[in-house]
Amino acid sequence: MVPFSLFLALKYLKPKRSFISVVTAISVVGVLLGVAILVIVLSVMTGFDNMWRDKILSFKPHLTVVGRLGPVQNEEEVCRTVEAIPGISGAAPVIQTLVLMQHAGMATAPVVVGVPPERAARVSRVPDFVPEGAFDIEGDHAVVGIDLARSMRLGVGDRVLVYSPQNVVSPDEMYLPEELTVTGLFELGMWDFDSRFMLTSLDTARDLSGVEQGADAVHIMTADPFRFDEYAARVREALGPACVVRTWREVDELMFSALSHEKTIMFVLLVFITIVAIFCVTNTLIVITVHKTHEIGLLKAIGFSSAKIMAAFVLHGWIQCLAGVAAGIGLGLLVLNNLNAVAAWLGSMNLNVFPKEIYRLSEIPWSTSFGEIARIALFVMVFCTLASIIPAGWAARLDPVEALRKE
Repeated sequence: MVPFSLFLALKYLKPKRSFISVVTAISVVGVLLGVAILVIVLSVMTGFDNMWRDKILSFKPHLTVVGRLGPVQNEEEVCRTVEAIPGISGAAPVIQTLVLMQHAGMATAPVVVGVPPERAARVSRVPDFVPEGAFDIEGDHAVVGIDLARSMRLGVGDRVLVYSPQNVVSPDEMYLPEELTVTGLFELGMWDFDSRFMLTSLDTARDLSGVEQGADAVHIMTADPFRFDEYAARVREALGPACVVRTWREVDELMFSALSHEKTIMFVLLVFITIVAIFCVTNTLIVITVHKTHEIGLLKAIGFSSAKIMAAFVLHGWIQCLAGVAAGIGLGLLVLNNLNAVAAWLGSMNLNVFPKEIYRLSEIPWSTSFGEIARIALFVMVFCTLASIIPAGWAARLDPVEALRKE
């Protein structure tokens, strides 16, 4: 048997000879749109967050070991010690320096990263993203970012002159430029990496930086990049106080903090849209309360309690919100699964919402999870409950004598 409060709430959803059903439909549509916008925008923000993180971890190490008082000494011994730790998949000494590169009458200042060729694949996924040429950094060979190559009109097989920054730092000494052969172009899909970096051997990087022994840092890859705190603690314990261990989250803390704050700000801004939509439910309940004043007075006169009357109106608001939340989640997921088709359709109407030349991406990234959708649904239902209590309390407090007298 259906409880009286639920029966009354369902009855008010299907009024006879009245416009209230239209008002209810408008309220449901308002909640639907608010929820759909939250699902779409937060999923796209999460997608961008995951994408940037994956691209950063494709180029940069999970852990970085640097010397506390200078370069890392006995780098090979450090690598062997680290690789013996369970969960560490690879380690390599690295030298990174800013240089001046010249080719075809043009010059630019990329960052050279030197790594032992036999260890490069252990600490970077760059070898998996070489669409042109091959990943070969033996001897005087180098692999450069594809956007850097385009700006310098470089191709596979071209030779470039690379000047050491030591010519500026140590003006009393002369460092001859290194002539390197471009053997491959890597493309990670992230402008900062594809336009600023070139990879070569550790010995070549030493010649360019003037470092005779040791390394700037030791890069470490782990079995699970999200357990960085656990692995960092193991490495610190194995190497002792002479070295400082930093995680990928610490190295790029500013970027990830910016993405997190941006997502939070976007959520707060969109919440206001959803709250406005939820207050449509309040307006609907107020209209019903006014329209059903006589009926409410009659129900209270024959013995129905204020609690049951209030529960009926709260349930009426819940039903509207549940319908809006369910439809909004469905619409949001539908749009997300066809997001790039929608963007292409808008582009055909001269509304370019995702210009490739800016984002350097072929499609809009998005990612959602059951937990995120559940949090959105819970948030909306909490506000729907609060929005329903005001008119429900007003209906419950109606004096039956006054309500019947107004008929």
